[in-house]
Amino acid sequence: MAAPTFKLNTGHEMPFVGLGTWKSKPGEVQAAVECAIDVGYRHIDCALCYENEKEAGAGINAKINSGKVKREDLFIVSKLWNTHHDPKDVRSGLMQSLGDLKLDYLDLYLMHWPMAFANNGKIFPRDDKEQLINADVDYVETYKAMEKLLDEGLVKNIGVSNFNEFQLGRILKECKVVPANHQIEIQPYLLQEDMVQLCKKNEISLTAYSPLGSRDRPWVTKEEPNILEDPKILKIAERLGKSPAQVLIRFQVQRGINVIPKSVTPSRIESNIQVFDFELSADDETVIRSMKTSYRACTFLPAASNKYFPFRENYKE
Repeated sequence: MAAPTFKLNTGHEMPFVGLGTWKSKPGEVQAAVECAIDVGYRHIDCALCYENEKEAGAGINAKINSGKVKREDLFIVSKLWNTHHDPKDVRSGLMQSLGDLKLDYLDLYLMHWPMAFANNGKIFPRDDKEQLINADVDYVETYKAMEKLLDEGLVKNIGVSNFNEFQLGRILKECKVVPANHQIEIQPYLLQEDMVQLCKKNEISLTAYSPLGSRDRPWVTKEEPNILEDPKILKIAERLGKSPAQVLIRFQVQRGINVIPKSVTPSRIESNIQVFDFELSADDETVIRSMKTSYRACTFLPAASNKYFPFRENYKE
């Protein structure tokens, strides 16, 4: 049974739970995507910078060609990478993803970050001191170029990712198309309540990435909190007879937020979508909200020198 959907501000339907593919290793992605579609996922979240879109596309197309699903049954997301922010490069960034995925269109195309990097053929362009090479491109101009992709029918919806409130506000003021979706890190330690309210006010849907804490990040440390082992989550999960991951995913769903947990393990892929047969109580939600801290798992600190780095304190341009 496919996951329930909700309506975007464009009228298109987006599934509440999707499969995340960030950090999925070569040789694992295709099988994960095929498994996900078999157990009811219709939303697959991809990105050029994950460098695994060819495998994700192979999984998607294998299921389409087998007759398991039709293309129109699926909601496929990809993201414009930082090296393609120059308006003249935006379309080529999209076409690279479409080519790798072997698709004619995307259901949602997001600007992955508000920051631009030099376009020298590398995902992470670095100078001789191993510092990221930035490019001075205003994300507003990048977004305006993305708007043109809608007119071509290459994408059905556009949006942003990892923007702060100021940056999203500029898009709303200076661009024609209201983003259909904003993808950001959301988990109980990082509730993002101000952003949730801003998006709700402007009818922008939200996607929570790293909803389980992203413990498989390359830079994770032993000192960092492990949300899947937090006693408060474990206690709720035990009472409900659910896994900690299911509790974390259900929490965001009840907030009206789309969730994209990543896994390549078939049993976890299946259990992560089985979150529509139970509800968290108001007390459960209160307990989970009490876990709020300022902890952010995905800081992208190597890009902190960029003019548009979104996570600076008291951000102003």
